[in-house]
Amino acid sequence: MDWIIGMQKAIDYMEDHLTETIDYDVVAAQSYSSSYHFQRVFSILCGFTVGEYIRNRRLTLAGAELAVGDAKVIDVALKYGYESPDSFAKAFQKFHGLLPSQARSNGSNLKSFSRLVLKFSLEGGSMMDYRIEEKDEMILTGYKRHFVGVPGEREDQEEEMYVKTRALQYILQALAGNLEKNFDIITNINDEGYDFYIAYQLSEYYRNNLNKDGVLGEEFARYFENVRIPKCTYAVFETERCAFPTEVYLDLRKKIASEWLPNSGYQLADAPELVVTHWYRGDMKNQRYRELWIPVEKK
Repeated sequence: MDWIIGMQKAIDYMEDHLTETIDYDVVAAQSYSSSYHFQRVFSILCGFTVGEYIRNRRLTLAGAELAVGDAKVIDVALKYGYESPDSFAKAFQKFHGLLPSQARSNGSNLKSFSRLVLKFSLEGGSMMDYRIEEKDEMILTGYKRHFVGVPGEREDQEEEMYVKTRALQYILQALAGNLEKNFDIITNINDEGYDFYIAYQLSEYYRNNLNKDGVLGEEFARYFENVRIPKCTYAVFETERCAFPTEVYLDLRKKIASEWLPNSGYQLADAPELVVTHWYRGDMKNQRYRELWIPVEKK
């Protein structure tokens, strides 16, 4: 229950300070955790970032004020943290679909993003297999895109990247000599988005000589980069064996955040999250699975 109480205190703090500058460290302190841990768990459980929650709540309240009152647009903009009417109008129109000046018009449709309230429900009572592993530093080779929003929850961006970059994957598979195992790297996570890599583990020779004519050459090597994964403690979870583990691993991530983390004695560490996909072919396709490497540290 402590983690539910802590999360609700953090949410209540944000709600009480929507018209002020909100310090994420102070928010996280309400939940008895680090800022990084709080923001990551919040995004996994809710499907949106802390920043998105604050922004959507502010725009909801701003819309309501403009619709029922006689406040000036510039006053409402400043109240909810916007430095200029233009920036406020842009955000308001993106959220509500109309300009602030139109909010008072009879029949205008405004959107409302409701306040979060955590409710206790009896969950758990199920087995979760995991292992704690100390992983040495690794160097993986891949290519990246910068995505907006929450890792995993914006799976359409990740799926599109996989579909449209098959040729780059085939090149890395050939160099790795492994068609059945690849790494997703989720890193540089902040309130606006994250970097997502599709990567493989290459030999030292290949990863250090991609630009050589006997390997890829300059023209193709420019698509790839080596990514250093620091030494870290990981909690490793596996999905069920099935033909499409890509469709079930998000449920496992939420279960880790809601059931395992609060009772584990660990919190999320500020390090890359890895997803290792074992994509067997032929008669083995129903044995495919994904490993979720969750970076953790002792509380």
